[in-house]
Amino acid sequence: MTAGSRPLGDALVAFVPPPAPGPGEIDGRFVRLERLDAARHAEDLFQANQGGDEVWDYLGYGPFAEVEPYRAWQAKMAQSADPLFYAIRDLTADAIRGIASYLRIDPENGVIEIGHIQLSPPLQRSAAASEALMLMIAWAFQAGYRRVEWKCNALNTPSRRAALRLGFTFEGVFRQHMITKGRNRDTAWFSIIDSEWPALDKVYQNWLAPQNFDADGQQRQSLSQMTAAALPGRKDG
Repeated sequence: MTAGSRPLGDALVAFVPPPAPGPGEIDGRFVRLERLDAARHAEDLFQANQGGDEVWDYLGYGPFAEVEPYRAWQAKMAQSADPLFYAIRDLTADAIRGIASYLRIDPENGVIEIGHIQLSPPLQRSAAASEALMLMIAWAFQAGYRRVEWKCNALNTPSRRAALRLGFTFEGVFRQHMITKGRNRDTAWFSIIDSEWPALDKVYQNWLAPQNFDADGQQRQSLSQMTAAALPGRKDG
């Protein structure tokens, strides 16, 4: 849209600020997201993280050598509305295997971020891990958010690959964006916007369908290939 000779953004006359996140549970096929509760979740996840201190490498906290400091950290995080944390329950094992949060929650602009993602070694590279993040993305768009963001340390190659698998578009690197654990952090930015969501919603449903997994639980069709086909020309960094 233009005003005189100057281009302006599209008028968003129908936009209504979405609600802040907050459902107690979000159910999926492989996982259930549960609002973080240290009394119910800390012990399981502490045990699942054992032997995997590298899961803390790019986070601003951890590792935790003992369960009580970890339980105290979870209890503090559970009181926060932004970030708003969820525990990831692996339904096959009926055990907590990770956490993730909504953060930088901005209903007035329809923007929300998914971050503080910590997946224990047993959950990594699994359909359950992918579904947990899909559920968070789906809730945000179904609630009316216009943009879902994903940010990570630019050196965190697994996180960058995960963002692209899920259909996020790479938007660039903020140089010297943060200091984390006394080290410089350049931050890679990714996003999905609402016009892309209908195509990605179909991809997620098709990828999660039982017929897309063999008897050993291995995907028949790659999620990366499916999201790439749904959003051709997407910048991948």
